[in-house]
Amino acid sequence: MAPTPGILYVTMNPHDDLSPDQFHDWYNNEHGPTRLRIPYFLTGFRYQATDLAADGAAGSKEKPEWMAVYDMDDMNQLNSESYLSLRGPPLKSEREATTMKKIDVNRKSYDLIFESRKDGYKSAAEVQSEGQQPPPALISALITLKSDADVDDFHKWYNEEQIPLLTKVPGWRQTRRFKSSAVVKPLGPQDEIKEVEYIALHEFDGQNGIGGEEWTACISTDWTKKVMTEYFGTFTSRFYKLSYTFGPAPRYLSSLTTGFVAPFTSPDGLTKEIPATPTTPGAIESYITTRDGVILPYRLEGSPDPNAPLIILSTSVMVNWHIYDAFLASFMSQRSNQNYRVLRYHTRGRGAAAGTQPITIDVLADDMVDLLDALRVPRAAAAIGVSLGGVSVLNLALKHPSRVAAFVACDTNAAAPPTNAAAWDKRVAVAEAQGSTAAEYGGAAGIPEPWRWTSVGGVSAESEADKVIGENLADETVKRWFVDESFDKGEIESRIEDVKRGVATNSLEGFKKVVRALHAYDVADEMKASKVPGAFLAGAGDGAVPKGMRKMAETYGGGKGVYFEVEQAGHLPMVEKPDIVAGFVTEFLEKAREA
Repeated sequence: MAPTPGILYVTMNPHDDLSPDQFHDWYNNEHGPTRLRIPYFLTGFRYQATDLAADGAAGSKEKPEWMAVYDMDDMNQLNSESYLSLRGPPLKSEREATTMKKIDVNRKSYDLIFESRKDGYKSAAEVQSEGQQPPPALISALITLKSDADVDDFHKWYNEEQIPLLTKVPGWRQTRRFKSSAVVKPLGPQDEIKEVEYIALHEFDGQNGIGGEEWTACISTDWTKKVMTEYFGTFTSRFYKLSYTFGPAPRYLSSLTTGFVAPFTSPDGLTKEIPATPTTPGAIESYITTRDGVILPYRLEGSPDPNAPLIILSTSVMVNWHIYDAFLASFMSQRSNQNYRVLRYHTRGRGAAAGTQPITIDVLADDMVDLLDALRVPRAAAAIGVSLGGVSVLNLALKHPSRVAAFVACDTNAAAPPTNAAAWDKRVAVAEAQGSTAAEYGGAAGIPEPWRWTSVGGVSAESEADKVIGENLADETVKRWFVDESFDKGEIESRIEDVKRGVATNSLEGFKKVVRALHAYDVADEMKASKVPGAFLAGAGDGAVPKGMRKMAETYGGGKGVYFEVEQAGHLPMVEKPDIVAGFVTEFLEKAREA
């Protein structure tokens, strides 16, 4: 059956006993993202009615306050098991079932029959794939026809007069027309098509001519009067403003700061919402699926503003996102930084399901683009990375300069040293010789990452996924990464022990795959012409790395790179000297914004 493009059109009005925080948190972090993770859902946009205040009333079952539109490339997929399974257990959570009982919902599906857009304006799917937003104003016009209406003349009027006149209204961007779907099977009596409905969606800029001279002209022609009088059975128009853009990655932190939303874990255990406390910000832990099907867990926290600037943190090989715990606590304690959202993620290779393609620094830069896309972030305010993460954020700036405003590369190289491949092969051999397994560290239940992600990635817990790096290489690694003064039997050494455990519990298979990105790469020439503001930070005790990074800063962007050296720190300065690193990053980002 040929694909039938169209939309799923849903109006909602919450009951008085459902708090707005709970309603928006459920919709924005659970219901919408779950659907956007299915490939045939191309876009998802939420709108709030703007035609209620004029009536002096709140939304109602008859005139709902909220509306959502999902673009689909094939309406037939609404009959598929992958979609229908979302509507019941085990995928449908208890929270969703409870919440939906407190909402008046009207769900309709429509097939696309006509579209017209302003020259140069892109479709919703194209706009969203680039991280952009659709126009902020939308009018929906729902029409049913009388049984004796001239349907052909109705379509001719709409397409040949009405839409051409609409294009003359200032701010008009796009009109799309749909007809109640002929391919979607009704799920029950409430979904049965009793009479054919037509709906038009008209999109406008925020500053527009709705209600003005051109608008009046388009609704007052003789042909319009004839069609409305002789053909229309019912006609309902609604006016909306864009409220929220769904993505496949939950990112709505606003409701987690209010104290009215309870902690939530999705039925599959892969998404957690952690409400704010008096001492910690709210956070979301979830995952994205990369373009090649790899699961990347992430943690998002910081400003509750869904449009707040975002900083992405990339890790070195073998570790987890907790290497940034102390740095982030210091960074976010400064008032000037509390307007940021911060995204941490596990680099592919943390878990065994690292994909089938060879991992390179280009792949790792693409992973960050995929994260930004899934979170609907057109451009990161900054990317910060260390070691493998350091060259990854540098490469992000080189390969995708429109997606990042600045970067800080820590303790890395512009090109892989000739000895890298042999050195890393020896380290792999150390881990293989030990033969450690996840069971030694508490098994799947005792290690929430990366093992809980392997089943999603299609790797059996009975196979290579069960093998971990183990203590021998972990012990060798932390001795190499940190300066002697940091083994102080105190707070710093406690953080080092956490790093060591992170290394020991890393998937051996994932490590073997990702470490090949360090075998051979070279961006030394490419970085000379880059225009993205960049800083290069090194621990003074990290062997020859500081000397190399100083040279990187001197050559980057024609000598525009910034160099900073952290005393009494080795390969992971953010672990040993988090306050100093946070202070430098704060100052650098302030200057980068002003540049």
